Amino acid sequence: MEFILAIAQVNPHVGALANNAELLLNVARRAQAQGASLVLFPELVLTGYPPEDLLHKPLFLQQLAETEQRLHQALVNVGIDVIYGTVRPGAEGLFNAALFVWAGQEVGMVSKWRLPNYSVFDEQRYFIPGKTVRVFPYRGVNLGITICEDMWHTGDPLASLSAAGAKLIINLNASPYHMGKQQERERMVRQRIVEHGLPVIYVNQVGGQDELVFDGGSFAIQAEADSATPRMVCRCRFYAEDLRLLRVSHLPGTPVQLQAVADPLPAVTLLPSLEQEVYEALSLGLKDYVAKNGFTGVVLGLSGGIDSALTAVICADTLGANHVDALMMPSRYTSAESLTDAAEQAALLGIALHTIPIDALFELFRTELAGLLADDQSCATDVTDENIQPRIRATLLMAVANKRHKLLITTGNKSEMSVGYATLYGDMAGGYSVLKDLLKGMVYRLAVARNQWATERGEQPPIPARVLSKAPTAELRPNQKDSDSLPPYPILDRILELYVEQEQGLPEMIAAGIDPAVATEVIRRVDRNEYKRRQAPPGVRVSRRAFGKDRRYPLTNGFYIP
Repeated sequence: MEFILAIAQVNPHVGALANNAELLLNVARRAQAQGASLVLFPELVLTGYPPEDLLHKPLFLQQLAETEQRLHQALVNVGIDVIYGTVRPGAEGLFNAALFVWAGQEVGMVSKWRLPNYSVFDEQRYFIPGKTVRVFPYRGVNLGITICEDMWHTGDPLASLSAAGAKLIINLNASPYHMGKQQERERMVRQRIVEHGLPVIYVNQVGGQDELVFDGGSFAIQAEADSATPRMVCRCRFYAEDLRLLRVSHLPGTPVQLQAVADPLPAVTLLPSLEQEVYEALSLGLKDYVAKNGFTGVVLGLSGGIDSALTAVICADTLGANHVDALMMPSRYTSAESLTDAAEQAALLGIALHTIPIDALFELFRTELAGLLADDQSCATDVTDENIQPRIRATLLMAVANKRHKLLITTGNKSEMSVGYATLYGDMAGGYSVLKDLLKGMVYRLAVARNQWATERGEQPPIPARVLSKAPTAELRPNQKDSDSLPPYPILDRILELYVEQEQGLPEMIAAGIDPAVATEVIRRVDRNEYKRRQAPPGVRVSRRAFGKDRRYPLTNGFYIP
């Protein structure tokens, strides 16, 4: 006995119930036209993931139920069966559920057992756990359905499904990206397959949602009866919607067999390099944030430095050069090299570059404040002067963004934001931060990689060589360098990896060979600048521990690590 099954890796829009239902219908029609009898969609695909406190709105839940009813009625005429993720009310609360719909009729529901409440997840705020399993006989194959986190644990619900006679596990997911996540997913699924001897189809969503990026990479892995190494049958594309067909066959007394149906694309998409996966994650997060929030394009400051250079390239690659406006806003401290480098890069990318000098405005601010600050010896006037400049620039950038209905992009990175090397209401001002979760070293790695990709395609590298080689500087005072205020970035990044991303302290840093005085000062700066980060714009999460939902510390905090 055999049938064709489709993996539908789609990009839903959180809260857009009618649009998501139409997306399901359109993809279901495509799958049916290609010969599939069953199509699988990701976790919570109808609401989008994560719906967060939309689930506290009775009207949202009412409209969700009405949308499901219309969806099922429409599926009657499509001629394909569907498994998809949604929210269902129970007697004691809401379930994160998967529905099985045959010919437009709901034949069963299963609910998620394991509700993650760590990192970016807080599902226990919204859902109650499932407690039962159900096996669905379908065209001669007993299907067991699980949802995301259920697959990450030994024991139930998989053990109960296996005991109940399941022969194929379907796992619906909304699994967000961080560096190396796909390898973790596949390693985990292989472990479950070895434990239970059942093939697994892992269906993930794709797309950007606020600070999360879902990278896709859905896959099917075959359980091999004579091997402890399960075999990859199919892997979908990364960072893009995809529809892949599998032939499911089963003879009594033999394991279920999965086979990729002929397709113009390779059955198994190759894993990207680290630089490729991070770059694509940043691009997809930006693309969906701009599109789903209705912006016509972006505005950013182009300074001639590495951070704004990489940000500009990502924006141009993602949105198209005609949707990117850049402002160069020189002061008396801006070098001729920075002016040249910004102009060269704008020309290479084909983006609009507007130059607005800020010295006259800077002097006006200083003149108006002179009487108030002249006798105030407690005020660090040098820092005050430095901060006025980025705040002037932020005002100009916001004006252009408002007038042109575009999103203002900030260009700071995680290394700087960690230690407060950024101006509140200045260079931190904006609606979205592309590099928010990138340490400085990764900024350089991506910039070098992007130039290399251009060279390999026979194109001109988009980032001028001098931008990559010159010492980083904010250019807010004469001859300023980042190294005047910060440790060298390789050392700073190592401390931040240990303290921010791994939650380690001074003893571990000393053991790693880091100067204790340097480490202590960095830790102090990280702790005292929590208030700044709380006011920073959202940005794509690419590390295991980003600022935001991943890391929630009190602003008023008397605990001092060192």
